[in-house]
Amino acid sequence: MSNLDKATFGGGCFWGVEELFSRLKGVENATSGYMGGHIQNPSYEQICTGRTGHAEVVQVEFDPSQVSFKELLDYFFRLHDPTTPNQQGVDIGNQYRSVIFFHSDEQKEQAQDFIRSLEERDAFDKKIVTEISKASEFWEAEDYHQDYYQKKYQGGDGPICHTLKPESYLENN
Repeated sequence: MSNLDKATFGGGCFWGVEELFSRLKGVENATSGYMGGHIQNPSYEQICTGRTGHAEVVQVEFDPSQVSFKELLDYFFRLHDPTTPNQQGVDIGNQYRSVIFFHSDEQKEQAQDFIRSLEERDAFDKKIVTEISKASEFWEAEDYHQDYYQKKYQGGDGPICHTLKPESYLENN
């Protein structure tokens, strides 16, 4: 397990993002939490005010020999709408913004290149507004948020707030 790498993504409500990433081969852990704000150890209630600056995120620990960061980027852009500022579906507020928190210069460059390629190909009808920011302290969300989807829908066959687009963006990237 010492060969795991880390990636952090915000794509709206973290319950669906966590569930979908946890299904991906090579992802060892997907943990819901908060990143990018200006207060220490924020609570869910504080995040929901939109005044802390934090985004709801999922921190992914992955085995790069099984799944690359670029494949995680592809997955991330397939499971949310990167063109809506501070919103995913009916969830509105800066805590729901589209953001990639990079953990290395290589991740930053790959994220920038990936977005540039998507924009050059007009992969989306509108401009991509996904932020690319340096990872800061990750605050794990409260226990009741972890594995929320599995707890609520034992067996994993309930509705999910994110839809994974079947087509990959990797073919031309």
